[in-house]
Amino acid sequence: MTVLISDTDDSDVFEWNTDNEGEPSLAAALRSFDASGPSMLVQREMADKDGKIKFLEGMGFCRDDADKAITRCGVDASLDVLVDAISASQHEVRISDTDDSEEFEWDTDDEGEPSSAAVLRNFDAPGPSMLERREMADKDEKIKFLEVMGFRRDDADAAITRCGADASLDVLVDAISASQHEPTNRFSDSFGGRKKAKLMEEKRKLYGCGAQGNRPCHRLDGSQDKSMRLPYPMTGFSLPTDRNRLPPVNRMLPEKASGRPFFYYENVAQAPKYTWSTISETLYGIKPEFVDSKHICATARKRGYVHNLPLENRLRLPLPPKTILETFTDYEQWWPKWDERSKLNCLQTCKAPATVTEWIQLALASSSSPPPPSVQKQVIYLCKKWNLVWTGKNKAVPLEPSEMERLLGFPIHHTRGASNTERYKSLGNTFQVDTVTYHLSVLKRMFPNGMTVLSLFTGIGGAEVALHRLGIRLKAVVSVEKSEVNRRIFKSWWDQTEQQGMLIEFGEVESLSNELIESHTRRLGGFDLVIGGSPCNNLAGSNRHHRDGLQGTESALFFQYFRILRTVKSVMATMREEAAAHCCSSQEPR
Repeated sequence: MTVLISDTDDSDVFEWNTDNEGEPSLAAALRSFDASGPSMLVQREMADKDGKIKFLEGMGFCRDDADKAITRCGVDASLDVLVDAISASQHEVRISDTDDSEEFEWDTDDEGEPSSAAVLRNFDAPGPSMLERREMADKDEKIKFLEVMGFRRDDADAAITRCGADASLDVLVDAISASQHEPTNRFSDSFGGRKKAKLMEEKRKLYGCGAQGNRPCHRLDGSQDKSMRLPYPMTGFSLPTDRNRLPPVNRMLPEKASGRPFFYYENVAQAPKYTWSTISETLYGIKPEFVDSKHICATARKRGYVHNLPLENRLRLPLPPKTILETFTDYEQWWPKWDERSKLNCLQTCKAPATVTEWIQLALASSSSPPPPSVQKQVIYLCKKWNLVWTGKNKAVPLEPSEMERLLGFPIHHTRGASNTERYKSLGNTFQVDTVTYHLSVLKRMFPNGMTVLSLFTGIGGAEVALHRLGIRLKAVVSVEKSEVNRRIFKSWWDQTEQQGMLIEFGEVESLSNELIESHTRRLGGFDLVIGGSPCNNLAGSNRHHRDGLQGTESALFFQYFRILRTVKSVMATMREEAAAHCCSSQEPR
C-alpha cells in the first residue's frame, strides 16, 4: 500500500509509514507504541505501576502525567483508560461551545489525526469478537481487514497461517509486529536496549520532558523557552462572520517588525511542544493567529499564522458553504441519517485505499438497515479518518481532487493536468485560500496600484490566488518552490489568469544567497509582502518517526524564511537611508 510523500521531494509514492501530513496506517500507529503490541505488554511488562509508567513514557507521555493518571485511575486500569485520563487532563480547556455542537470533534493530538487513545479505542471499536462472528468467518476476510489496517497482504497471510484462522485480531497484529522485528531480537539486551532508550530520550525532549520526565526542554539557541497553549476554539483574532469588526486583542508590534515589507508565515498549529513559541520569538515576538478553517468552510485545517498585517479593516468577503451537504448538494440523497458529520476532517496528501471503501460496502450490505450501532461506529470512524463522502447506496468514497480544490478555495481544475497522485499531494500541502484571503484583505486599500511579492515555498500559489481574488494586481512575484509539479501548476494559473506582472522563479530557498536577495530587492524597488509556509514534515503529528520539530531536516527551513525576510528588511532599510541622504543632498544650496 502506498501514499504520497509531503513536500520533501517529487517522488510519487512512498511506503505507508508516512513522514508527512498524510495519515499513517492504524498498524503503524500501534507499532509506534511498541513492537510487541499492547496485549503482550499488558501481560509481560505492565504487572506493576512502574512498568505501566515506562510504557506510557515510551508512547511519548511525560512521567508525571503517567504517574498522575495511574494514581487517579488505579494501578489495575487498562492502557486505553490511562491514555484517556492523560489526554483528558491535557485537553481540559478544550470544551465544546454551542457553535460547534453540530460539528464532529476529534480527540486529536495533531493535525486532524486521532490521539493515541482514540486509535486504541477505534482499533476494536465494534469489538474483534463481533467482527470475527459477522465479517471474518474465513481467512480471506481477516486478511482484508488487516490490509485495511495498513499491513501487507503477505504479512497478514503468514500471521494467520502461523496463529491459525481462529486467532483474534490483536494476536495477529502482535504476530505481524514480532515478525517485522525478528532481526533485532538477538540484540534486544544490548544494542536494542540502548536504541530504545535513545528513542525514549528523544521523545522526552520532543514533548518537553527531561530525563526524569519533568524538566523543560530548551530552545535551539540553548535559552529557556515557554510552551504556547493553543486556543480553543481556533478562531484567530477575528472571523469574517464576526459582527464586531474590531479585533479582540490589543497587539503592539515592535518597531523593527512594523510596516513594509509586510510578512505572513503559516504552518500547522498542533506542532511539537515549544515550536510556536520559538517561531513567535524568532519573528520579532509577534503572537501567532491560530485559525481552524472549519469556522470558515466545510473542512477543518488547523493552522498558525505569524504576520505583521493590520488587524483592523479586514473586509467582509463572500464565504464558501460551511457544511458538507451545502458544499456537495448531490450527496444528500445518499447520506445516511446516522452519519451526522457536518464538517470534514483536515484534508491530507493521500486518499483511502480501495480496501477501506470495499470493507464499508460489504459491512453495510450484510447488515440490517439501519446497521447496528457497532457497525455504524466503525464506519463513521473510517469516514472521518479518510474524509469519505456518500455517493451511492452503501458507497462511501474519497474526495476527488476537484472537490478538494473547492473546499480549499481554489478555482475548479486549478491542479488539473497533473496526475491524481500529484494533485492530492499538492492540495494536501497548500493554504486554505479563504482564510488567507480574509487576512490579506487589509492590503487591498493600502496598495491600490498593485503589489510586489516575495513568495517563499509557493506551492500551487495559494497566496497569489488570494491576492488575485481581492483584485490586487501582482506587479512582480519572485516565487521560490522546490517541486517541479507545483511550479508547473502555478505557472499555468499565472498564464490562464493573464497576469501582466513579472514572474521570477527559483527552485530552492537555500539557492537564494543574501547577495541575490539584495539584487532582486533593489531591482524591484523593495517588496511589499514576504509570504510563505515552510514544510511541516517534522511538525505534523502523523510523522511518528521524524517529528523532530524545527530541528528536523525539512522544517528547519523555517529559519531560511527568517533569514530571507531579515535580509530583505535590512536591504530595504538601507535603501530608505540612501534615498533620504540623496534627497537631502539634492536640496542643499550649491
